[in-house]
Amino acid sequence: MHVANAVMPRPEQAQLFFAGADSGPMVMINLLKFKDKAEYPDGSDAGLSGKDAYLRYGAAVQKCLEMVGGRAVFSGDVTGIILGDVEELWDMVALAWYPGPQAMLQMVGLPEYQGIEVHRFAGLAGQLNIRTAPGLMAL
Repeated sequence: MHVANAVMPRPEQAQLFFAGADSGPMVMINLLKFKDKAEYPDGSDAGLSGKDAYLRYGAAVQKCLEMVGGRAVFSGDVTGIILGDVEELWDMVALAWYPGPQAMLQMVGLPEYQGIEVHRFAGLAGQLNIRTAPGLMAL
């Protein structure tokens, strides 16, 4: 299995994701890898860690999630692995619930979201986003 983190989806990935037949509620699993140091375009906050820059985004994105009917479900640092092998562990896992893929698309178009995305880009080295359909456990 090949695993490659990315910061933005390829256009064909996004098209398939948002045009797919699965339009129901989803939980997005975010496997996050941070830069050692934040990299803001204007050079500000040069001493800030990538994780701390991303946490600025994480705190602000909760309002954006709520604006489209979604919510943050869980986040936590990755502390180890017991099954399987990867070359390098992710730094954090975050779960977000959305009423459907279109809500996610709506969120990234919000001016409020676009105003905080700078922190995401400053701190994030790459990630995997995995869509799941909520199962038996209530969220």
